[in-house]
Amino acid sequence: MRGMAPTALASRFGESVTANAFRSYLAEFISTFFYVLAVVGSAMSSRKMLPDAATEPSSLVLVAMCNALALATAVYISASISGGHVNPAVTFGKAVGGHISVPTALFYWIAQMLAAVMASVLLKAATAGQAVPTFRIAGEMTGFGASMLEAFLTFALVYTIYAAGDPRHGQLGAIGPIMIGFAAGAGVLASGPFSGGSMNPACSFGSALVGGSFKNQAVYWIGPLIGAAVAGLLYDNLAFAAPAATADPSGRGMSAGSGV
Repeated sequence: MRGMAPTALASRFGESVTANAFRSYLAEFISTFFYVLAVVGSAMSSRKMLPDAATEPSSLVLVAMCNALALATAVYISASISGGHVNPAVTFGKAVGGHISVPTALFYWIAQMLAAVMASVLLKAATAGQAVPTFRIAGEMTGFGASMLEAFLTFALVYTIYAAGDPRHGQLGAIGPIMIGFAAGAGVLASGPFSGGSMNPACSFGSALVGGSFKNQAVYWIGPLIGAAVAGLLYDNLAFAAPAATADPSGRGMSAGSGV
């Protein structure tokens, strides 16, 4: 019995370093890179074109639309390979629910974080050193309040991801990623002036590292991770529990009730 745990851990780690697993990590890197490049780039573009983008409603709409379009595209291009997480919070929720192993989740995180940092570096270099915007909370808000807001919005996003990939809904095709994009765009519209509407720790971390400001960074980790975990557990075990499900070691999800 004592040797079973190390053996199981070694087996899970072995499944995380196969050729198929590395293809999943590459897919996550590419899709996350594109997503962060588009989202952070849209914020930079709005600041470039609008004299006071922080208080301009059109700037919020621009970023929300870009978030929706970019996430829908990023999920679509990687869903069949890696599951289209594009977000450490989504990966965390999948790991908590047993959809992917912990070693695989850690490799996903590395790919996502590296992609976010490189996308932010590219934006800074390509725009001749213009400031990379970081996610910030409104002055009248507390860190706890912002974390709760990010948690609830990420809950909605991840719950949509589970529903979009549920085979009981039939063959959704491209509709699933579009619905996921809509959920992200709605979240930005609802929370942009308050918490920035990140819902994605990788995007927050990459822009903060290159932008040089980690203020309130914990908000963009604690809230989304909790919201994603609760969404996955609720969907799988209470709201739409599947009769049977088997883990997929490639990290793409489950055979029933899985995410995209």
